[in-house]
Amino acid sequence: MDFMAQLTAFVGGVMVALRRSNAPATQAFGANPQIPEAKNQGIMTLKMPTAKGWEPGHVPTAAPGLKVNAFASDLVHPRWIEVLPNGDVLVAEALMQADPPKGLFDRAMQATMRRARALGVSANRITLWRDEDGDGVAERREVFVEKQNQPFGMALVDGTFYVGNTDGIVAFPYEDGATRLEGEGRKLVDFKPGGHWTRSLIVSPDKTKIYAGVGSLSNIGDDGMEAEEGRAAIWELDLASGDARIFAGGLRNPVGLAWEPETQELWTVVNERDGLGDETPPDYLTSVTDGGFYGWPYCYWGKTVDDRVPQSPEMVAKAIQPDFALGGHTASLGLCWMPEGTLPGFGQGMVIGQHGSWNRSTLSGYKLIFVPFEGGKPSGPSRDILSGFLSEDEKWSFGRPVGVAVGPDGKSLLMADDVGDIVWRVTAA
Repeated sequence: MDFMAQLTAFVGGVMVALRRSNAPATQAFGANPQIPEAKNQGIMTLKMPTAKGWEPGHVPTAAPGLKVNAFASDLVHPRWIEVLPNGDVLVAEALMQADPPKGLFDRAMQATMRRARALGVSANRITLWRDEDGDGVAERREVFVEKQNQPFGMALVDGTFYVGNTDGIVAFPYEDGATRLEGEGRKLVDFKPGGHWTRSLIVSPDKTKIYAGVGSLSNIGDDGMEAEEGRAAIWELDLASGDARIFAGGLRNPVGLAWEPETQELWTVVNERDGLGDETPPDYLTSVTDGGFYGWPYCYWGKTVDDRVPQSPEMVAKAIQPDFALGGHTASLGLCWMPEGTLPGFGQGMVIGQHGSWNRSTLSGYKLIFVPFEGGKPSGPSRDILSGFLSEDEKWSFGRPVGVAVGPDGKSLLMADDVGDIVWRVTAA
């Protein structure tokens, strides 16, 4: 890190110390969160732990009644998981690429993110893992597809495998049991790359459509809204016609997608904006309606106006309040529906991989959590499934949760850890 980046990081460290003394005592969680008044930070809080990884014998802390083991190891920044009908587990290995820094803060942030293993050279591949003897550890590893452009989301429909690259959706022919995709793939939809780069995918229950999460380029439309066209949205691709459209907008960075089976509603987890305080605004879990608008960049948590942004009263009036707050800057990325009976002591609900904060004075996230559901809605406070990813002094991260999926046996969860370079498996103790 050069001198100016070091200076910026030092100033940021001083600001962290000052802001920590005024940090809220509780996190903004739940259907009716207490969200502190916004305070424009000017110089944003910049704090991330140094990536350390896991020493032999050291594993995440599982909730009582559960245990955890490494299902797959020695990956390169595993981000997302897809379980195929035959039990094969696919893992997308990809990493954020550094855009040219726009100023001193960008340079300091990029140096900090490299130290946290959040920025670097991307593997740009999907690997296949097969547990051939059923012992909960994958013995076979194959390169399923490579030379992609930051692959993330995956989906399989009727002999076609779809990959969510940062610049669009690509389709490949797939045969049952195949361990590798052949050919270059067929581009179906173009997305703008850069910024929030992940492109999660999920198939509709009737298998006629695919939905994709596309994050914003910037924090609050910093380069103008023309640059954000087609972004901060969930897209819908009709598989029969090939037509694609924006299904819902105003979602700063919608990552994980899941279907709630009772109502058949689509749900997502969204990373909210930075620079307004440790708990302001919270990231959130929400149902998503066709044509819905969720506020970004004009407002947050319903109609709370962000006065840093040139305003549109019409858009603010349309803004839908999210369903469930997940705490400020928890970087909630992974999402899957967990049916009743998957893990003992946990009912049905949503499982969320919280990657962990960088824009707050006291770190948050760094957990795999569960939100119970009843009647199609969140029905109680969140509970930890896995924790222990962060050292008590907040200097080190042993791992960072990302994508999550129900395991092939229906009695386990799989979670990608992109600092530990491991896919963890959670089961009954």
